[in-house]
Amino acid sequence: MEGTTEGQSGQKPSRRERMRTQLIQEARREARQLLASEGLAGLSLSAVARSLGVSPPALYRYFDGKAGLVTAVYEDLTAELVDSMRSAVLRQDSDDTAAHLYAATEAVLVWSVAHQTEFSLLVGTFYPRAAANDESTGTLFVREVGAVYVPPFRRLSTSGKLNYPCEEDIPVALRGQLVAYRDGMDPDLPLGVVYLMITCWRQIYGMVCMAVHEHLAFAFDDWRPLFEDMMRRLLEMLGLDGAPTIR
Repeated sequence: MEGTTEGQSGQKPSRRERMRTQLIQEARREARQLLASEGLAGLSLSAVARSLGVSPPALYRYFDGKAGLVTAVYEDLTAELVDSMRSAVLRQDSDDTAAHLYAATEAVLVWSVAHQTEFSLLVGTFYPRAAANDESTGTLFVREVGAVYVPPFRRLSTSGKLNYPCEEDIPVALRGQLVAYRDGMDPDLPLGVVYLMITCWRQIYGMVCMAVHEHLAFAFDDWRPLFEDMMRRLLEMLGLDGAPTIR
């Protein structure tokens, strides 16, 4: 799918190229807003074109129908979430691995609660539609979000202090799946480290879903204590301080 276009051979973009880039950017922003307000059912090229005051054919050349539009929004949402994670990590001490993991995970939760419809497209009920549109969507989230989590896990694994299972101790039925998961992030990670990563993520994902969908809200109307308890236990499982100082 097409994105913005730079001028050829280092030359300044022409007026037509600038207008094309502006139209694509505006279409992607409008598509994001439509998703947030109308859900996936309300997201269409014709609706975006109507909002921008252009004809649908003016957008068809840049987006492969609704499927291309959904993919574009998925890419933008992933980038936005990852930016919030990276920003949270950069506020921490550079050598505080526990704070990095805590801050990145907290950013996932905070962003998801604030963008419930967008969360549904990234990893919720709308996700199967996005994945069906473009096979690369299936690994985009893992690759981009994993790029934030992999460095601290790699540091832990190379430090010799992380207690992770050897490959022979991992259930046989899981090994092939873990290899596929690892290939989406970093093929050089030990499989036991990847096992710990997915062990953490399945708890994080459950916590995020509870908060986003307000499941069990009659009892857990404040997600913060449950989140802090989860993070303490996960960090301690990794041999880290369960209560790092977060900036």
